[in-house]
Amino acid sequence: MERVTLRIPKQQIDEVEQMVETGEFPNRSEAIRSAVRDMLNEQDGEHDERGRNRNWAKV
Repeated sequence: MERVTLRIPKQQIDEVEQMVETGEFPNRSEAIRSAVRDMLNEQDGEHDERGRNRNWAKV
């Protein structure tokens, strides 16, 4: 595995920590890996009418 450094707002880290404390994830790293997997899986299934990938972020 590779190490990635990123900045996340404190409120989001607090929410991730809460999921770790309640046992939903064993640690922050696994919670973030799960979120990335979900994002990639969601994007993998989304294409526009021409078969191109849509942007993942929804506004």
